Amino acid sequence: MNKVVLIGCGNVGMSYAYALVNQQTHVDELCLIDLDMDRVKGEVMDLNHSLPYSPSKIHIKCGTYKDLSDADICVICAGANQKVGETRMDLINKNAKIFKTIIDEVMQNNFKGVFIVATNPLDVMSYITWKYSGLPSRKVIGSGTSLDSARLKYLVGNKLGISAKCVNGYVIGEHGDSEFVAWSSVNIGLQNINYFLSDNDKQVIEDEVRNAAYEIINRKGNTSYGIGSCLVRITNAILGDEKSVLVVSTYDQINDVYVGLPVVLGRAGVINKIYFNINRTEEAKLQKSIDTIKDAINKIV
Repeated sequence: MNKVVLIGCGNVGMSYAYALVNQQTHVDELCLIDLDMDRVKGEVMDLNHSLPYSPSKIHIKCGTYKDLSDADICVICAGANQKVGETRMDLINKNAKIFKTIIDEVMQNNFKGVFIVATNPLDVMSYITWKYSGLPSRKVIGSGTSLDSARLKYLVGNKLGISAKCVNGYVIGEHGDSEFVAWSSVNIGLQNINYFLSDNDKQVIEDEVRNAAYEIINRKGNTSYGIGSCLVRITNAILGDEKSVLVVSTYDQINDVYVGLPVVLGRAGVINKIYFNINRTEEAKLQKSIDTIKDAINKIV
């Protein structure tokens, strides 16, 4: 039985839970944990009422930290939300304190599974989850730039009038303001993106990707559906032992940071890293992004 414990039942957590219910998934049991127990009970009732129309059979219940003892995955969506005018990095001090309490409680209950982190600033929170938990780095994964890469694929597909699923490329680096599109490796089929988009087109799309969260937060107060779907994709890759290539926040031993790069995901977590060619300009951007994350980590660790 594949068991997932979700910690944090706000907009992101519940978008993830709802996406699980409405997609084919390998999850058999979903346990919800939040400080607001009445909210959790209501969410569990509401989710269970959708199961007659769900493509997957999932046992959904109110959870406690004791459920971590036999859980395969712990998804953390808890923490302060990014508000209008805030950057993801503005949340560091608030969420670092919250995470220390959460991770200590999780590990005291003998958790041996894989962490998936969705709380911002994402790469920093993934790093401190690894540090606080003491687990091998392959078992601590951040959602990273999976959402940003999804935004890239949607925008390119929409511009060219093709399915977003046929756009092959990644946003890499920090899940934040220093992220960038590795355009030199973006392809449609086997053809490089330069055959389809001008430099101006690419710049416009990259700016839209980078600023998407700010635009959405300004209009509706939070981002949730996109990241919820990304978390389901990562969950299924792990529980299905897919050996799929996804771009997530993973540990970079050379720089001692977590950063968004493509990896192979399976039951054990990160199985391998994917090394792909980027040009010198992109190399400089990646190092700048790594330095940004490292500076943030050094302020709290």
